[in-house]
Amino acid sequence: MAQFTAEAFQNQYLPDGATDVHAIVRVDASGATTAAAMSGQGAAEVIIVDTSGSMGEKGIREGAVAATAALQEIADGTNFAVIAGNHLAWQVYPSAPVPGTAIMDPANRAAAMNAVRGFRADGGTAMGQWLLAARQVFLTVPDTYRKHAILLTDGANEHETPDQLTWAIQSCTGAFQADCRGVGDRWQVDEVRRIASALLGTVDLIPQPEQMAEEFKTLMRASMSRGVASAELRVWAPQGAQVLFVKQVSPNLEDLTTRRREVNPLTGAYPTGAWSDESRDYHVAVRLPAKSVGQEQLAARVQIAIGEEVQAQALVKAMWSNDDALTARINPQVAQYTGQAELAQAIQDGLAAKAAGRDDEATSKLGRAVQLANEAGNAEMTTRLKKVVDIDNAETGTVRLKKQVEKLDEMALDTASTKTQRVRK
Repeated sequence: MAQFTAEAFQNQYLPDGATDVHAIVRVDASGATTAAAMSGQGAAEVIIVDTSGSMGEKGIREGAVAATAALQEIADGTNFAVIAGNHLAWQVYPSAPVPGTAIMDPANRAAAMNAVRGFRADGGTAMGQWLLAARQVFLTVPDTYRKHAILLTDGANEHETPDQLTWAIQSCTGAFQADCRGVGDRWQVDEVRRIASALLGTVDLIPQPEQMAEEFKTLMRASMSRGVASAELRVWAPQGAQVLFVKQVSPNLEDLTTRRREVNPLTGAYPTGAWSDESRDYHVAVRLPAKSVGQEQLAARVQIAIGEEVQAQALVKAMWSNDDALTARINPQVAQYTGQAELAQAIQDGLAAKAAGRDDEATSKLGRAVQLANEAGNAEMTTRLKKVVDIDNAETGTVRLKKQVEKLDEMALDTASTKTQRVRK
C-alpha cells in the first residue's frame, strides 16, 4: 500500500502589516510501485500515433516501432487499445466497429504488434479527434482505477479549428491522463503543451524518429509503475483568508489554481493525477488579514488525499514580528522555485516574441532568462539559451539574438522551460 509524507518549507515570520504567506510543500510517495504490480486489471492504456501524411515512410515505420516498444511494456491484465490518427481517428487494435479495449496477454500483444505494422501515412492532423476517440475507449472500461494515454504527433493541428481542439480537451479533462510527445520540428509546443497540461501529463521533444521507441518505452514503464491512480492536494485556509495560488513546481511547473474543487467553504482540492514512488513540490500562497506584532495564526493545512482519506498533512504558519532579522529571511525553496517559474515564463515569452518578429522584446525576455539562469547556477538552461542567443554578459542579461538558429534548438529550449531543478532541503 502506498504511503505519503508531507513537509512544509517557509519563513513563517511576517513584518508588521504584511499579509502574504508562501510555502513550498514537499510530498513524498512510497510503496506505490508495489501497489501497481499488485493491481491486476485495474489500469487502461491507449497508444495514439500520428499517421498523417507528414509522417512519411520513415516516420510511420518508426512510429510502429515505438508503438511496439510501448506494447511490450504493458503488463499482462491491463486493458489497452491502439489508435491511429490523421484528420480522423480510428482504432487499430482491437479492431472492432465500436470502441473498446483488449486485455493484455501474450496473444493480444502479438496481435497488436502485428496490427501497428499496418500504419500508413496519409491525410492531415486533427488531434481533437484523436483525444475524443481515446475518451470513447476509456468510457468502455469505467471500473479501471487508472487511465493513461501516450499521444505522438509530428505536426500542427491544421485540420480542425482551435475551438474544436479546445472543446475536445475540455471533454477529456478528468477522463484520463496523457503524456504528449512531438517528433521533429513541425509541431507546435504551445499547442501540445496545452493538451498535456489539461490532462495532467508531460510534453517533450523527440528530435529524430528513431528516438521514439526508447521514449515510448520509458513513458509506458513509468505509467505501469503508478499504483495510485489519482490523488488530490487539499488546501484549507482560515475564514477571511484567500488562497492566491497553488502550483506544482517540481519536477515540472504546472499551475493548478484554476482547477480548484470546493470541498467545503474553507477547503479546496487540486488534482495531482497518478503517483508512483516519487516526490513532488508545490508552491502554496495564502493571503491573510494582517495581525498585530506578536500574534500568530495557522495560514493553511495542506493535505494529500486519496478519495476522502487524508494520507499526509503539512502546516503552513504565520507569525507577525518587528524583528527584521527574522522577517527579512527568504526561504531558499520559495526563492529558487519562484525564480524558476519566472525563468520559464521569460523563455516562453521570449520565444513567442521572436517568432512574431518582435526582436527587441525577444532580446529583453531572453536576456532576463539568461540572467535568471546564471543567478540560479542553472548550467543546463544556460547551455540551451546559448543556442538561441549570443551572451555578452550573463550577470546583466545582455544578449544578442543569433541570426541562424536551428528550429529544434528553440523547441528543446521551450519544452525544457517547464522542467525544474529540485531544490534541496
